[in-house]
Amino acid sequence: MRILLLVSAFNGLSQRAWCALGEAGHDVGLHITKNSEDITAGVRAAQPDLILCPFLVDRVPEQVWSNWRTVVLRPGPLDRAIVDGAGSWGVSAVQAGGDQVWAGRTFAMPAAPPRKGSLYNGPVSDAAMECLFETVEKATDPEFTAPPGTDSPDARPAVTQADRAFGWAEPTGHILRRIRAADGSPGVRTEVGGLEVFAYDAHPGLAFRAQPGALLGRRQGAVLVGTGDGAIWLGHLRDAAGPAIKLPATTLLGARLRGVPNSPLGPGIEPETPSYRQIRYRRGGAVGWLAFDFYNGAMSAGHCRRLLAAFRHAAAQDTRVLVLRGGADSFSNGLHLNVIEQAADPAATAWANIKAFTAIAREIITCSRQVVISAYAGSASAGGALLGLGADVVAARAGIVLNPYNDRGLHSAELHTYTLPRRVGAEAARRLVDDRLPVSATRAQSLGLVDEVGPRHPDAYTDWLTELAERHSDARSARAKRAAKAKRLAAEPVPLDAYEARELAELSQDVFADRSGFAERRRAFVTKAPVDTPAALLATSAPRPVHA
Repeated sequence: MRILLLVSAFNGLSQRAWCALGEAGHDVGLHITKNSEDITAGVRAAQPDLILCPFLVDRVPEQVWSNWRTVVLRPGPLDRAIVDGAGSWGVSAVQAGGDQVWAGRTFAMPAAPPRKGSLYNGPVSDAAMECLFETVEKATDPEFTAPPGTDSPDARPAVTQADRAFGWAEPTGHILRRIRAADGSPGVRTEVGGLEVFAYDAHPGLAFRAQPGALLGRRQGAVLVGTGDGAIWLGHLRDAAGPAIKLPATTLLGARLRGVPNSPLGPGIEPETPSYRQIRYRRGGAVGWLAFDFYNGAMSAGHCRRLLAAFRHAAAQDTRVLVLRGGADSFSNGLHLNVIEQAADPAATAWANIKAFTAIAREIITCSRQVVISAYAGSASAGGALLGLGADVVAARAGIVLNPYNDRGLHSAELHTYTLPRRVGAEAARRLVDDRLPVSATRAQSLGLVDEVGPRHPDAYTDWLTELAERHSDARSARAKRAAKAKRLAAEPVPLDAYEARELAELSQDVFADRSGFAERRRAFVTKAPVDTPAALLATSAPRPVHA
């Protein structure tokens, strides 16, 4: 079937749908919308059998839905589901221009308030994919007519800033729910450190006899703010009167943090309080687990240096396997472009970020004291999609997408010129970089990018990953793998330093000479301005074989 995906942006769900439908044998086109005239022209050019809209902000013009079967996915206002503490929620596939429901799925809401992005990338995305495939199956019958719908989540009222408003004297759970419901966009307007901000990236903390609204501590870019019964860590803030750019809370507040302790242990803070930690290490038997979870997958130079130090610490332990696991929302999305854009010297900040990011990739490649497993529990893009490929084993969770496409005017770094050809061959590596198209976990495994694909459910993936790590921790097998890796690295005809030098030479031209428009493209990305390149490259592309 010829299917056209009509989307406002090629976001995570749209990429997942594009990959899955193409792998199922359908001829899938993509049109990123600009306005109603553009939508109509794009559909006429594509002449699809079915139009699917997994992520569409604009209304579908009547000229389109009256002539082509058009089905829109509607997850409803997720802010409402989180703010109200709904026990269940759902996704509907609804015919554009009417109320006919082609498919619907419901799911149980997590007991603890989730971040809106986590809810969207997890249960909503899974329910949406089931709805899409049910719709496609029904659309094979030209006589099928979808029945009118009844109640659906999208009929619930949207959440306003007035609904989200809170006072710092209110309970931690109440505040946490409101900030997480608005995470991603638009955030919750409040005051922190005497500055009007929009708050994001909230995590519970504890404090006793703390003044509500007071700044109690700071750690790894986050600040601890007192509440009516404890405290909350805020990882990211946006100046309500400034540009719409989210920044680490400490970066935005700057001098306002004078006197605030650079530690979770400040006055009135319980020593046993779980601190704000983006990186965690634990060990179980012969396996060491290094988990990192950076907000939206963005990694500044500081993030990279902390992760590098943690990796070196983990690699020096007497375990036999080291599992490097990213967050369930994202493994990594590469450089922290917001921090770079707001820096006094963006070029110098970008260069420091690139070198620190490359250092992690190098450490993964050269680690021969442990069998290294890169565990992609979440999707990854740009340099983050390639970061873990130097591991001995790459393990991905079903349903994630790896998208090495970089439209920021930067040559790829992370030693991909070394890792990619060794995994997929020189020609396939060239195609992956040049085609700039996302691949599913399943497709990545068939190419050799990924060695193992585990279950979609996060808990099942954890159990599966544990079994995988334990299999590789057999003493004899692990010793043989480490020895083979050390021998292979020593026998490389071209040293790793040469690959790094070549990549950095290319990148220096992009960062300091701006040969590919890095400054403009970076600014467009952080301010959410439209950029031509992704639409131009992807508008008529469908999944194609990467092997020659």
